[in-house]
Amino acid sequence: MNSERDILALTSPVTIGEEPLGKIGGHDIDLYLDVERPYPPMPRRPQYPASLETRKEIEKHINELLDMDVIRNIGHNEIVQITTPVLITWHDGRSRLYGDLRALNNYTKSDRYPIPRIPHALDKLAKAKYITKMD
Repeated sequence: MNSERDILALTSPVTIGEEPLGKIGGHDIDLYLDVERPYPPMPRRPQYPASLETRKEIEKHINELLDMDVIRNIGHNEIVQITTPVLITWHDGRSRLYGDLRALNNYTKSDRYPIPRIPHALDKLAKAKYITKMD
């Protein structure tokens, strides 16, 4: 528990180290789809042009995410293309996979616990005798 990694694991809500990417430490997040299968057809987006080497790197990242249970394969009868993956490579040779997943919002159920509005919160504080601030 003395290592820097152990300290960061306690202070960060996102797990690091041996824990899989995309897992939130101490929290389970359930994602519910708002539509039944088969999903409504989405407009097919063209793939970004990429070299054979880049495509192999993208496949490597996708396989890592599959192994860590961050993403899953869909069935052969489910045709869903939410985004086209883009590979960003840094100068030191490391790379990261990106994708615009905003289209996924059209298929998920909305949150039933919205963030409270500020005027409503201030109205609750109006009758308070003491207001404190704790950091």
